[in-house]
Amino acid sequence: MNESIPDTMMAVAIAAPGGPENLVPETRPVPHPGVGEVLIATRFAGVNRPDVAQRLGRYPPPPGASDLPGLEIAGTVAAIGEGVPAERLGEAVCALVTGGGYAEYCLAKADHCLSVPEALPLEEAAALPETLFTVWHNVFERGGAKAGETLLVHGGTSGIGTMAIRLGKLRGLTVIVTCGSDDKCAAARAIGADHAINYRTQDFVDAVAAITGGAGVAVVLDMVAGDYTQRNCDCLAPDGRLVTIATLGGAIATIHMGKLMVKRLVLTGSTLRPRPDAVKAGIAASLRREVWPLVAEGRLRPVMDRIYPLAEAAAAHARMEAGEHIGKIVLATAAADAGAGRTFRAD
Repeated sequence: MNESIPDTMMAVAIAAPGGPENLVPETRPVPHPGVGEVLIATRFAGVNRPDVAQRLGRYPPPPGASDLPGLEIAGTVAAIGEGVPAERLGEAVCALVTGGGYAEYCLAKADHCLSVPEALPLEEAAALPETLFTVWHNVFERGGAKAGETLLVHGGTSGIGTMAIRLGKLRGLTVIVTCGSDDKCAAARAIGADHAINYRTQDFVDAVAAITGGAGVAVVLDMVAGDYTQRNCDCLAPDGRLVTIATLGGAIATIHMGKLMVKRLVLTGSTLRPRPDAVKAGIAASLRREVWPLVAEGRLRPVMDRIYPLAEAAAAHARMEAGEHIGKIVLATAAADAGAGRTFRAD
């Protein structure tokens, strides 16, 4: 360990399952990197729905992971473990982690880190790993989306939704999203969505049929499941693919198998956090080849909502649960230079 690294750090822990008020600052030992790991001096950490689920007691960390919430971070490499090249010390990186992001220091697998381009602010870098890994793997690897096809995304103004819009458009897709208000539909279109459907005032199945002239969409990226599942299938074109990444509407679904067979549909899905390290390293390598050049060129950026100080993680969770955000919410440690509390859009 580098001598300048302290023995302890400030972290935000989950005192007990429950509301945002159960996120409490506390002092923790600074962890030491093991084989193939780096210790990152965290400057910013992204806030994601799985963090909320963990706080509620519904998404326990996998074996061996930190009990602290936080699945994506950006900062500088402060120490390295065995097998990591020495030249990585001091490198600005963002990383997908299995937990521990809500802290001043966090461990990451070296091959789950992405180098931060010089022109990319660290607060934006922290908003990329969870959404990019998820959208790339599920829309393009599992869903097989190709240029010229149409993608339907639920939750179009969420962190995942906004990234799906931006990456989908850069990859040549027509993107349709659903949102919960006319204002959010307008925001989604401003971000780049070709069409936005207010699911509170329109039946999204009918709206998709009207938009596509009855042809349907090639891929659906779904975070709802439950009774959305059959409706998603009804939106799909023949040989369409439904990719489920969350079950906000319920984990159990009933589907019409006859319709599935007639249209030759593929139903798939994935979770990211418990996947083996080698799988996530493979996704990271694919991102470096296929997507990271777009980031380095400034063509792909996350949609940013608000930055909160790390100690105010409870307020960040409350904002996410209220559904007020558009894009990514990020936490800033005391070491971050960018102004915590900054809002990127008008409320």
